[in-house]
Amino acid sequence: MAINNGSEHPPQQIMAGHTLGFDAPVPEGGYRWWYLDAFSDDGTAALTVIVFIGSVFSPYYYRARQRGLGIPENFCSVNAILYGPNRRRWAMTERGSGDLERGSDYLAIGPSRVLDRGDGRFIFQIDEVCSPFPSRMRGQIELWINALGRDCFPLDDTGDHRWWPASPAGRVKVTMAQPNLSWAGAAYLDSNAGVVPLEQTFLNWHWQRSTAREGAGHIHYDATLLNGSQRSLGLAFAPGGECQPLSDPGCQGDLAPTPLWRAERRCRALVGEPKIVATLEESPFYARSVLELDSGLGPRKVMHESLHLDRFTRPWMQLLLPVRMPRRQLASAALT
Repeated sequence: MAINNGSEHPPQQIMAGHTLGFDAPVPEGGYRWWYLDAFSDDGTAALTVIVFIGSVFSPYYYRARQRGLGIPENFCSVNAILYGPNRRRWAMTERGSGDLERGSDYLAIGPSRVLDRGDGRFIFQIDEVCSPFPSRMRGQIELWINALGRDCFPLDDTGDHRWWPASPAGRVKVTMAQPNLSWAGAAYLDSNAGVVPLEQTFLNWHWQRSTAREGAGHIHYDATLLNGSQRSLGLAFAPGGECQPLSDPGCQGDLAPTPLWRAERRCRALVGEPKIVATLEESPFYARSVLELDSGLGPRKVMHESLHLDRFTRPWMQLLLPVRMPRRQLASAALT
Protein backbone atom coordinates (compact mmCIF):
# COMPACT_ATOMS: atom_id res chain seq x y z
CA MET A 1 0.00 0.00 0.00
CA ALA A 2 2.97 2.34 0.24
CA ILE A 3 3.01 5.07 -2.38
CA ASN A 4 6.03 7.29 -2.74
CA ASN A 5 5.26 10.97 -3.21
CA GLY A 6 1.67 10.56 -4.45
CA SER A 7 2.51 10.34 -8.15
CA GLU A 8 -1.11 9.83 -9.29
CA HIS A 9 -2.15 13.22 -7.90
CA PRO A 10 0.15 16.10 -8.91
CA PRO A 11 -1.09 18.39 -6.07
CA GLN A 12 0.24 15.82 -3.60
CA GLN A 13 3.54 14.98 -5.28
CA ILE A 14 5.55 16.61 -2.49
CA MET A 15 4.47 14.63 0.55
CA ALA A 16 6.94 11.97 1.66
CA GLY A 17 10.12 13.88 0.99
CA HIS A 18 13.21 15.47 2.53
CA THR A 19 11.14 18.28 4.11
CA LEU A 20 7.66 18.46 5.64
CA GLY A 21 6.35 20.17 2.51
CA PHE A 22 5.11 23.37 4.11
CA ASP A 23 5.10 25.09 0.71
CA ALA A 24 3.38 22.26 -1.21
CA PRO A 25 0.27 23.26 -3.19
CA VAL A 26 -3.14 22.44 -1.70
CA PRO A 27 -5.93 22.11 -4.31
CA GLU A 28 -9.26 23.90 -4.13
CA GLY A 29 -11.56 22.06 -1.75
CA GLY A 30 -8.62 20.05 -0.41
CA TYR A 31 -6.50 20.14 2.71
CA ARG A 32 -3.11 19.52 4.24
CA TRP A 33 -2.35 19.14 7.93
CA TRP A 34 0.64 18.33 10.12
CA TYR A 35 -0.04 16.52 13.38
CA LEU A 36 2.19 16.30 16.47
CA ASP A 37 1.38 14.54 19.72
CA ALA A 38 3.51 13.65 22.73
CA PHE A 39 3.37 12.14 26.21
CA SER A 40 5.65 13.33 29.01
CA ASP A 41 8.19 10.86 30.33
CA ASP A 42 6.61 10.92 33.80
CA GLY A 43 3.13 10.22 32.40
CA THR A 44 1.52 13.34 33.88
CA ALA A 45 1.17 15.47 30.74
CA ALA A 46 0.47 15.28 27.02
CA LEU A 47 -0.10 17.56 24.05
CA THR A 48 -1.36 17.69 20.51
CA VAL A 49 -0.70 20.31 17.85
CA ILE A 50 -2.39 20.22 14.43
CA VAL A 51 -1.52 22.82 11.81
CA PHE A 52 -4.12 23.08 9.03
CA ILE A 53 -4.17 24.57 5.54
CA GLY A 54 -7.78 23.98 4.54
CA SER A 55 -9.08 23.29 8.04
CA VAL A 56 -11.10 20.10 7.58
CA PHE A 57 -13.36 20.64 10.62
CA SER A 58 -13.99 24.32 9.97
CA PRO A 59 -17.65 25.36 9.71
CA TYR A 60 -16.49 28.35 7.66
CA TYR A 61 -14.62 26.20 5.14
CA TYR A 62 -17.56 23.80 5.01
CA ARG A 63 -19.97 26.62 4.09
CA ALA A 64 -17.51 28.14 1.62
CA ARG A 65 -17.20 24.83 -0.23
CA GLN A 66 -20.98 24.68 -0.58
CA ARG A 67 -20.80 28.08 -2.30
CA GLY A 68 -17.91 27.10 -4.58
CA LEU A 69 -15.41 29.24 -2.61
CA GLY A 70 -13.24 26.45 -1.21
CA ILE A 71 -9.78 28.03 -1.40
CA PRO A 72 -7.90 26.24 1.42
CA GLU A 73 -5.44 29.08 2.15
CA ASN A 74 -8.39 31.18 3.35
CA PHE A 75 -9.15 28.63 6.08
CA CYS A 76 -6.02 27.95 8.15
CA SER A 77 -5.65 27.23 11.84
CA VAL A 78 -3.39 25.93 14.60
CA ASN A 79 -5.13 23.58 17.02
CA ALA A 80 -2.92 23.44 20.13
CA ILE A 81 -3.94 21.48 23.23
CA LEU A 82 -2.09 20.95 26.52
CA TYR A 83 -3.18 18.23 28.95
CA GLY A 84 -2.14 18.22 32.63
CA PRO A 85 -0.71 18.18 35.13
CA ASN A 86 -3.75 19.88 36.67
CA ARG A 87 -4.00 22.11 33.60
CA ARG A 88 -5.81 21.92 30.29
CA ARG A 89 -5.60 24.50 27.54
CA TRP A 90 -7.40 24.30 24.17
CA ALA A 91 -6.95 26.73 21.28
CA MET A 92 -8.08 26.76 17.66
CA THR A 93 -8.51 30.10 15.93
CA GLU A 94 -9.10 30.12 12.21
CA ARG A 95 -7.40 32.74 10.03
CA GLY A 96 -7.41 33.83 6.40
CA SER A 97 -4.81 33.86 3.65
CA GLY A 98 -3.49 37.25 4.79
CA ASP A 99 -2.26 35.57 7.97
CA LEU A 100 -0.56 32.66 6.18
CA GLU A 101 3.15 32.67 5.35
CA ARG A 102 5.09 29.62 4.23
CA GLY A 103 8.24 28.41 2.60
CA SER A 104 10.17 25.17 2.38
CA ASP A 105 11.41 25.49 5.98
CA TYR A 106 8.67 27.44 7.76
CA LEU A 107 4.92 27.75 8.11
CA ALA A 108 3.27 30.65 9.96
CA ILE A 109 -0.44 31.05 10.68
CA GLY A 110 -1.13 34.25 12.57
CA PRO A 111 1.26 34.58 15.52
CA SER A 112 2.10 30.85 15.66
CA ARG A 113 4.65 29.13 13.42
CA VAL A 114 6.64 25.97 12.75
CA LEU A 115 10.32 26.24 11.83
CA ASP A 116 12.50 23.55 10.27
CA ARG A 117 15.97 24.11 11.70
CA GLY A 118 17.54 21.28 9.73
CA ASP A 119 19.32 18.20 11.11
CA GLY A 120 16.04 16.77 12.38
CA ARG A 121 15.08 19.70 14.63
CA PHE A 122 11.75 21.53 14.43
CA ILE A 123 10.45 24.40 16.54
CA PHE A 124 6.72 24.87 17.12
CA GLN A 125 6.23 28.42 18.40
CA ILE A 126 2.74 28.66 19.87
CA ASP A 127 1.00 31.97 20.53
CA GLU A 128 -2.76 31.45 20.73
CA VAL A 129 -5.85 32.47 22.68
CA CYS A 130 -7.70 29.56 24.27
CA SER A 131 -11.42 28.92 24.09
CA PRO A 132 -14.16 28.80 25.21
CA PHE A 133 -12.76 30.73 28.21
CA PRO A 134 -10.11 33.18 26.96
CA SER A 135 -6.61 32.66 28.30
CA ARG A 136 -3.19 32.71 26.71
CA MET A 137 -1.13 29.80 25.40
CA ARG A 138 2.38 30.92 24.63
CA GLY A 139 5.68 29.03 24.42
CA GLN A 140 7.57 26.58 22.26
CA ILE A 141 7.86 22.89 21.54
CA GLU A 142 11.19 21.58 20.26
CA LEU A 143 10.95 18.36 18.27
CA TRP A 144 13.89 16.10 17.37
CA ILE A 145 13.58 13.26 14.88
CA ASN A 146 16.04 10.74 13.45
CA ALA A 147 14.83 10.99 9.85
CA LEU A 148 11.68 11.59 7.84
CA GLY A 149 9.80 8.51 6.68
CA ARG A 150 10.03 7.65 2.99
CA ASP A 151 6.48 6.44 2.25
CA CYS A 152 2.95 7.79 2.30
CA PHE A 153 -0.17 5.63 2.18
CA PRO A 154 -3.61 5.95 0.53
CA LEU A 155 -6.56 5.97 2.93
CA ASP A 156 -9.23 5.43 0.28
CA ASP A 157 -9.67 3.40 -2.91
CA THR A 158 -8.69 6.17 -5.33
CA GLY A 159 -5.82 7.80 -3.41
CA ASP A 160 -7.66 11.09 -2.92
CA HIS A 161 -6.62 11.05 0.74
CA ARG A 162 -3.09 10.19 1.82
CA TRP A 163 -1.28 9.84 5.09
CA TRP A 164 2.43 10.15 5.81
CA PRO A 165 3.88 8.81 9.08
CA ALA A 166 6.69 11.36 8.95
CA SER A 167 8.33 10.47 12.27
CA PRO A 168 6.59 8.01 14.61
CA ALA A 169 9.42 8.04 17.19
CA GLY A 170 10.62 11.56 17.99
CA ARG A 171 11.38 13.50 21.17
CA VAL A 172 10.03 16.82 22.40
CA LYS A 173 11.03 19.44 24.94
CA VAL A 174 8.08 21.61 25.96
CA THR A 175 8.75 25.07 27.40
CA MET A 176 5.61 27.15 27.92
CA ALA A 177 5.46 30.62 29.44
CA GLN A 178 1.65 30.63 29.59
CA PRO A 179 0.72 28.39 31.29
CA ASN A 180 4.02 28.02 33.11
CA LEU A 181 5.16 24.45 32.51
CA SER A 182 7.96 22.40 31.02
CA TRP A 183 8.49 18.75 30.31
CA ALA A 184 10.10 16.29 27.89
CA GLY A 185 8.83 13.13 26.32
CA ALA A 186 8.29 10.82 23.35
CA ALA A 187 6.58 12.34 20.30
CA TYR A 188 4.83 11.32 17.11
CA LEU A 189 4.62 13.35 13.86
CA ASP A 190 2.55 12.71 10.74
CA SER A 191 0.84 14.55 7.89
CA ASN A 192 -2.39 14.11 5.91
CA ALA A 193 -3.34 15.55 2.54
CA GLY A 194 -6.44 15.34 0.39
CA VAL A 195 -7.75 16.65 -2.91
CA VAL A 196 -11.41 16.52 -1.80
CA PRO A 197 -13.12 17.08 1.59
CA LEU A 198 -13.08 14.23 4.08
CA GLU A 199 -16.87 14.03 4.23
CA GLN A 200 -17.08 13.33 0.50
CA THR A 201 -15.20 10.05 1.00
CA PHE A 202 -15.46 8.78 4.58
CA LEU A 203 -18.28 7.83 6.88
CA ASN A 204 -15.95 7.33 9.85
CA TRP A 205 -12.48 6.26 10.87
CA HIS A 206 -10.64 5.04 13.96
CA TRP A 207 -6.91 5.67 14.32
CA GLN A 208 -4.43 4.65 16.99
CA ARG A 209 -0.72 4.77 17.62
CA SER A 210 1.16 3.15 20.47
CA THR A 211 3.83 5.05 22.34
CA ALA A 212 7.34 4.33 21.20
CA ARG A 213 9.14 2.19 23.73
CA GLU A 214 12.79 1.91 22.71
CA GLY A 215 11.71 3.64 19.50
CA ALA A 216 9.25 0.99 18.24
CA GLY A 217 5.47 0.81 18.08
CA HIS A 218 2.35 0.22 16.00
CA ILE A 219 -0.06 2.46 14.06
CA HIS A 220 -3.53 1.54 12.76
CA TYR A 221 -6.07 3.21 10.49
CA ASP A 222 -9.52 1.64 10.11
CA ALA A 223 -11.87 3.60 7.85
CA THR A 224 -15.41 3.09 6.57
CA LEU A 225 -16.03 4.81 3.24
CA LEU A 226 -19.33 6.31 2.12
CA ASN A 227 -19.75 3.45 -0.36
CA GLY A 228 -19.68 0.99 2.55
CA SER A 229 -16.23 -0.45 1.85
CA GLN A 230 -13.64 -0.84 4.59
CA ARG A 231 -10.01 0.27 4.50
CA SER A 232 -7.55 -1.01 7.11
CA LEU A 233 -3.88 -0.24 7.47
CA GLY A 234 -1.58 -1.57 10.18
CA LEU A 235 2.08 -0.59 10.44
CA ALA A 236 4.98 -1.39 12.72
CA PHE A 237 7.58 1.34 13.07
CA ALA A 238 11.22 0.96 14.05
CA PRO A 239 13.57 3.31 15.95
CA GLY A 240 14.77 4.90 12.71
CA GLY A 241 11.17 5.68 11.69
CA GLU A 242 10.91 2.94 9.07
CA CYS A 243 7.37 1.52 8.69
CA GLN A 244 6.42 -1.98 7.60
CA PRO A 245 2.95 -3.54 7.17
CA LEU A 246 1.87 -5.70 10.09
CA SER A 247 1.41 -9.37 9.25
CA ASP A 248 -1.12 -9.63 12.09
CA PRO A 249 -2.95 -6.34 12.75
CA GLY A 250 -4.92 -7.89 15.60
CA CYS A 251 -8.66 -7.92 16.17
CA GLN A 252 -10.80 -4.82 15.94
CA GLY A 253 -13.27 -4.52 18.78
CA ASP A 254 -15.61 -2.03 20.38
CA LEU A 255 -14.62 0.21 23.23
CA ALA A 256 -17.14 1.92 25.47
CA PRO A 257 -18.75 4.83 23.61
CA THR A 258 -17.85 8.37 24.62
CA PRO A 259 -19.46 9.40 27.92
CA LEU A 260 -21.57 12.35 26.78
CA TRP A 261 -22.26 12.03 23.05
CA ARG A 262 -22.16 8.22 22.90
CA ALA A 263 -19.92 8.17 19.84
CA GLU A 264 -18.62 4.76 18.79
CA ARG A 265 -14.97 3.97 19.48
CA ARG A 266 -13.14 0.95 18.05
CA CYS A 267 -9.54 -0.20 18.45
CA ARG A 268 -7.20 -3.04 17.57
CA ALA A 269 -5.48 -5.27 20.12
CA LEU A 270 -3.63 -8.58 20.03
CA VAL A 271 -3.74 -9.57 23.69
CA GLY A 272 -6.23 -8.92 26.51
CA GLU A 273 -8.92 -6.28 26.90
CA PRO A 274 -8.14 -2.66 26.02
CA LYS A 275 -8.59 -0.14 28.81
CA ILE A 276 -9.70 3.46 28.36
CA VAL A 277 -7.40 5.51 30.57
CA ALA A 278 -8.88 8.92 29.69
CA THR A 279 -11.14 10.63 27.19
CA LEU A 280 -9.11 13.72 26.32
CA GLU A 281 -11.49 15.25 23.77
CA GLU A 282 -15.17 14.64 23.19
CA SER A 283 -17.46 16.27 20.68
CA PRO A 284 -20.48 14.84 18.83
CA PHE A 285 -18.28 13.83 15.87
CA TYR A 286 -14.75 13.49 17.27
CA ALA A 287 -13.06 11.86 20.26
CA ARG A 288 -9.44 11.59 21.34
CA SER A 289 -8.68 9.02 24.02
CA VAL A 290 -5.74 7.47 25.84
CA LEU A 291 -5.85 3.68 25.97
CA GLU A 292 -3.80 1.00 27.58
CA LEU A 293 -3.49 -2.22 25.60
CA ASP A 294 -1.14 -4.93 24.40
CA SER A 295 -0.48 -4.65 20.68
CA GLY A 296 2.03 -7.49 20.64
CA LEU A 297 4.87 -5.45 22.12
CA GLY A 298 3.75 -5.64 25.72
CA PRO A 299 1.41 -3.22 27.54
CA ARG A 300 1.50 0.21 25.91
CA LYS A 301 -0.09 3.61 26.25
CA VAL A 302 -2.00 4.39 23.05
CA MET A 303 -3.24 7.66 21.54
CA HIS A 304 -6.57 6.95 19.85
CA GLU A 305 -9.06 8.98 17.81
CA SER A 306 -12.52 8.32 16.42
CA LEU A 307 -14.04 10.50 13.71
CA HIS A 308 -17.70 10.39 12.58
CA LEU A 309 -18.20 12.55 9.53
CA ASP A 310 -21.92 11.80 9.22
CA ARG A 311 -22.28 13.74 12.48
CA PHE A 312 -19.92 16.53 11.39
CA THR A 313 -22.13 17.40 8.39
CA ARG A 314 -25.36 17.77 10.36
CA PRO A 315 -26.70 21.35 10.33
CA TRP A 316 -26.91 21.62 14.12
CA MET A 317 -23.25 20.58 14.39
CA GLN A 318 -22.21 23.31 11.96
CA LEU A 319 -24.04 25.86 14.12
CA LEU A 320 -22.24 24.72 17.30
CA LEU A 321 -18.68 24.62 15.95
CA PRO A 322 -17.94 28.39 15.87
CA VAL A 323 -18.19 28.44 19.69
CA ARG A 324 -14.96 26.42 19.91
CA MET A 325 -13.42 27.53 16.62
CA PRO A 326 -13.61 31.33 16.29
CA ARG A 327 -12.44 32.98 13.10
CA ARG A 328 -10.20 36.03 13.33
CA GLN A 329 -7.75 37.69 11.00
CA LEU A 330 -4.63 39.65 11.84
CA ALA A 331 -4.43 40.90 8.26
CA SER A 332 -7.29 41.71 5.92
CA ALA A 333 -8.14 38.95 3.46
CA ALA A 334 -11.39 38.46 1.62
CA LEU A 335 -13.27 35.17 1.76
CA THR A 336 -12.67 34.30 -1.88
